[in-house]
Amino acid sequence: MDPTSRPAVVIDNGTGYTKMGFAGNVEPCFILPTVVAANESFLSQPKSSLKGSWAAQHNAGVAADMDFFIGDEALAKSRSSSTYNLRYPIDHGQVEDWDAMERYWQQCVFNYLRCDPEDHYFLLTESPLTPPESREYTGEILFETFNVPGLYIAVNSVLALAAGYTTSKCEMTGVVVDVGDGATRVVPVAEGYVIGSCIRTVPIAGKDVSLFIQQLMRERGENIPPEDSFDVARKVKEMYCYTCSDIVKEFNKHDKEPGKYIKQWKGVKPKTGAPYTCDVGYERFLGPEVFFNPEIYSNDYTTSLPAVIDKCIQSAPIDTRRALYKNIVLSGGSTMFKDFGRRLQRDLKKIVDARVLANNARTGGEITSQPVEVNVVSHPVQKFAVWFGGSVLSSTPEFFASCRTKEEYEECGASICRTNPVFKGMY
Repeated sequence: MDPTSRPAVVIDNGTGYTKMGFAGNVEPCFILPTVVAANESFLSQPKSSLKGSWAAQHNAGVAADMDFFIGDEALAKSRSSSTYNLRYPIDHGQVEDWDAMERYWQQCVFNYLRCDPEDHYFLLTESPLTPPESREYTGEILFETFNVPGLYIAVNSVLALAAGYTTSKCEMTGVVVDVGDGATRVVPVAEGYVIGSCIRTVPIAGKDVSLFIQQLMRERGENIPPEDSFDVARKVKEMYCYTCSDIVKEFNKHDKEPGKYIKQWKGVKPKTGAPYTCDVGYERFLGPEVFFNPEIYSNDYTTSLPAVIDKCIQSAPIDTRRALYKNIVLSGGSTMFKDFGRRLQRDLKKIVDARVLANNARTGGEITSQPVEVNVVSHPVQKFAVWFGGSVLSSTPEFFASCRTKEEYEECGASICRTNPVFKGMY
């Protein structure tokens, strides 16, 4: 059967979580932590214990090589057994451990999606400014190890933009604010092409929000077991946190009506099994506040996210700026806080309006600027917007014509994967 008649496999590998599924679906089939637990006890055994026949040593090595888990299973194994070491293949959006990444893809395809990779085209994602060598490694693994018939490596910001369009015509000019677990990027895209010189990176992401909540709860002396504290902080962030419009008013609300605003977290100590409870107070709104007032978390970085977005758009070509302000698309799990988009739009509008007023004052009112429309797009699938955009675009007929095929790879080598064309299905 022709692979183009089957749906493509879409895998979005992020620093914290990987989303995977088939093209044409609205939601990914699986969302798993991007982590591998490998049994490395064979490597750490003394040489004396490995004496004997070559076959016995070889079999022991093969068994250890096959003994690994990914995602939630990996986290559970590392807790219950000391022979499994956790490896995080992706750091700040870049693949750092290719062996672990190959194992991860192996489990994704065969154990979770349960498909034959030779029968499906593949769409994988990468972060902007990824070096071309990384695309070559990806191509080598997919074509050599998995023998896929075709591969397309898309920039995750372009896919997020495709997921965020609000009209029947897909608007491929806009700014993608991608706030993931390990990295926050502001990426301007014009007509489907990333403006590489204007990309801005913010060193505060979802993991930092979790660490800040963990720090606040620890300083208040909450009764949380140390080995469980980061996990509790992450769950508190996902369940209870929200974005406030005025931090001082929010403090006053919590102080006046603690019963209404302070929540209770109930957990079980992992070692003893004893139940415990702790209060969730100010960290409900202070967690997301690090994006708007980063100085409360770190002295090293003090530029707020709205200011970074404004600098990013101002550094873009002048004829694209109004279109960029009009279509700011949120992407990533850390943009899911209640009212995050509304607060971002309000703060950004203040910066833009102040600049327009300053320009009008400078010219003495002789030349008045047209007001700039600022629009932050929130949508229901922004948590996995990149995957959804990939699902939409790989459902179009043009997708298969744009993929790098196995025949091209065998003829030209891995360098064929260095470039991936923007195709008509995006418009």
